[in-house]
Amino acid sequence: MTLTKKIDFAIIIGVKNANPNGDPLNGNRPRQNYDGHGEISGVCIKRKLRNRLLDDGQAILVQSDDYRTDDHRSIKSRYDAATKELSKSDGAEQRATFACQTWFDVRAFGQVLAGVDSTNASIAIRGPVSVQSAFSIEPVDISSLQITKSVNLDTNKKDPSMKSGDTMGIKHRVERGVYLTYGSINRQLAEKTGFTDDDAQTLKAAMLNLFENDESSARPAGSMEVIKVIWWTHEDVVLSSAKVHRSLEVNADGT
Repeated sequence: MTLTKKIDFAIIIGVKNANPNGDPLNGNRPRQNYDGHGEISGVCIKRKLRNRLLDDGQAILVQSDDYRTDDHRSIKSRYDAATKELSKSDGAEQRATFACQTWFDVRAFGQVLAGVDSTNASIAIRGPVSVQSAFSIEPVDISSLQITKSVNLDTNKKDPSMKSGDTMGIKHRVERGVYLTYGSINRQLAEKTGFTDDDAQTLKAAMLNLFENDESSARPAGSMEVIKVIWWTHEDVVLSSAKVHRSLEVNADGT
């Protein structure tokens, strides 16, 4: 049975001495908007949700190369392996249905499947789950630390004991911040992809564990946490998500 009620949600995230989401176009500094508020992109949040769903044993189509659970190095390779038993004559609707039934992230977030049917056309699947970027409640302070590697990347031929330029680097971190993101699960789109009430509870559990098994040098263990997940369910399928989200007030300490 597909989703029976429209759902809105919010995730309150605490950050302490970590880089929540580096910007590759800005030296991997933590993302900020023009007002100085920290940002974690919606794409980053969905990437972490997919990883937690993989930890939970769910089938995921879009897997990052350093977190994949199979031998497939691309979305196309994974899709082709799963659909090799399908008839070449199967059209876009049949292939979209198969993808939604097979992979949790397709059923939840949707996916564009390029050139996979008999006409070599792309299949666009709209998922019911949308996730916004997270922004800090207040402007964040970013610290930059000069670091030195203990060994050269290459041996200095003139003087092997001399440090070369590639041993120097910079790490950036947000000293402290509380971030807030919103999202929703659309009941009408859930009917099209087969997203169920059980799927919604599985996704909620992944949100609660968003930063478990997500440690790195930029995000040491314990430096990021989900403070709270707020979960609204509605009988009215056309209720404005914007009005629901505006009803939430979060203080700078996450309360």
